[in-house]
Amino acid sequence: MHYASIENLAKSFGIRTLFKNISFYVEEGDKIALVARNGSGKSTLLKIIAGLDTADSGTLWVHKDIKVIMLQQDTVFEENKSIWDNVLKMDNPVVRVVKEYEMCLEQEEENIEKLTDLMAKVDELNAWNFESELKQILGKLNLHHLNEPVKNLSGGQRKRVALAQALIEAQLHEGKCLLILDEPTNHLDVQMIEWLEDYLSAQKVTLLCVTHDRYFLDAVCNEILEMDDEKIYVYKGDYDYFLEQKSLRQEVQASELQKDKNIFRKELEWMRKQPKARTTKSKSRQDAFTDIEERVSQRKEESEVSLQVKMTRLGGKVLEMKKINKSYGDKVILKGFDYTFKRGERIGIVGKNGIGKSTFLKIALQQEMPDSGKVNHGDTVVFGNFNQEGLQYKEDKRAIDYVKDFAEFFPLADGGKISATQFMEKFGFAAEQQYTPLSKLSGGEKRRLHLLSILFLNPNFLILDEPTNDLDLQTLRTLEEFLLDFPGCILIVSHDRYFMDRMVDHLFAFEGDGVIKDFPGNYTLYREYKAAEEKNPSAVKPIPEVKAEQPSAGSSGQTNQKPQTSKPSFKEKFEFEQLEKEIPALQKEKTDLEEKMNSGNIDYDALQKAAERISTIVQLLDEKEMRWLELSERI
Repeated sequence: MHYASIENLAKSFGIRTLFKNISFYVEEGDKIALVARNGSGKSTLLKIIAGLDTADSGTLWVHKDIKVIMLQQDTVFEENKSIWDNVLKMDNPVVRVVKEYEMCLEQEEENIEKLTDLMAKVDELNAWNFESELKQILGKLNLHHLNEPVKNLSGGQRKRVALAQALIEAQLHEGKCLLILDEPTNHLDVQMIEWLEDYLSAQKVTLLCVTHDRYFLDAVCNEILEMDDEKIYVYKGDYDYFLEQKSLRQEVQASELQKDKNIFRKELEWMRKQPKARTTKSKSRQDAFTDIEERVSQRKEESEVSLQVKMTRLGGKVLEMKKINKSYGDKVILKGFDYTFKRGERIGIVGKNGIGKSTFLKIALQQEMPDSGKVNHGDTVVFGNFNQEGLQYKEDKRAIDYVKDFAEFFPLADGGKISATQFMEKFGFAAEQQYTPLSKLSGGEKRRLHLLSILFLNPNFLILDEPTNDLDLQTLRTLEEFLLDFPGCILIVSHDRYFMDRMVDHLFAFEGDGVIKDFPGNYTLYREYKAAEEKNPSAVKPIPEVKAEQPSAGSSGQTNQKPQTSKPSFKEKFEFEQLEKEIPALQKEKTDLEEKMNSGNIDYDALQKAAERISTIVQLLDEKEMRWLELSERI
């Protein structure tokens, strides 16, 4: 069944064109991800399809029997009404009776007669399946105090209420709807995201969504629409397939652009000649020149975000957190937390929403005081704090002026410097965008500008609280490449599993009641460990808790006890297993490079690079083999 047709749509704001002449179709069962750079008009396009905005030109057709349901980034609620009233605001007899039934269950005094009557009505309307789905959705999104007014909720809770509202309405229409989700994973913890993946994959729903979560995209969507250069490109496949095909497309476009430029230069010389050189017979040539001039001027060179910044030297002492305790009433956040951060550490923080992850970051930055314990910063530490509060400004100035408040020029790692204008261009802000008022920037553009301002501080310890929210996939890829080469410390809170898998060496797992475990690995390994633990708790070794060591019970200070031989930790065993994989891989790479160098079929530049890489491999092998020997003696 054909659900919707979008044909030759165009939309502009002032002189800024978001898209023009874009066309695509939505068929029943399609699960489409829409990807584009921040500020390209993704949210605007979704709103046009949902009937919440209008296009400047073009045709939008939606099947008359299909309901379009949209989750916006900023949903408007009836603030004084309860979660119940906002979630179940659809005018439908099934909704009305289920809502009345659930509210009756929540009342302190049971009204058996009323409850019996409502159960009979639910039976009559065959609404038990809907009631079951309703409870599942609300429970999985951790929405329990349903009589609470929406005005009292936090930003994350409001996002979950809006998501519940959209999913429940879609469930009510039993799949005969087009569900539009704009960044559905923002403000969800990992367990919620994984549940949402499974839910949407299992539902017979037609979906159009914008998401930066690549695991979510691969698990849920079977088609990718890319908005680029004011056009739409369609890819039938997963995210890796999209990257591969996009790369091929860009190579073809670059080749065509170079040909067009060569022709344009020749034709421009001809056009500049005296009018007598042109006759009425050459009118077609003049028209062809106009066409090629338009093509050359419209095509833009693809500029990746470049983040090769200079870093302040990091000394031996970095960050110490000694016996930290923190509670809010009965809620314990930290209990005897004791950790000394080392240079180059990359630590991820995982745990449910509201468990205290952001509080932990604030304590580490000394923005919030612990109940007891000490936090010590090294003398050379320069923190770069990329927080959820986002871009902060008092006056609505232009983006370029905001950046120039930090510096006119920015130092680079190679000793050179670039202007604020050049630096913004490397962050994907074209010349015309740099003069946009801050209030007119999209959510993603503000996040990108905030990131730019953090790096202007030349940090050597990055603290990133949900850095992936609202960033486009292209910026995310480049940010990841920068962070992989970043020599300083990184502390990350993120629900983006792909991002965490690439970035971190180990995790602080917040498990509630002040318990924090130090897991030696990335998020995927942690989830596999937790799954194995749930299946057979006795078969896996417990993760060590990050906590101040307590004296053993009954200790009398006697020294005549036999010293105990320390056993290898879980982290050391994991490291040993990794070394057994890494050492043979490095040896093979070294052998391959040596064969390549001896083949005689290699140019000078490649020969020099191969020699430098072999030198690096030899050094790595020395270090890793020495560490392997140390661990092998213990294991």
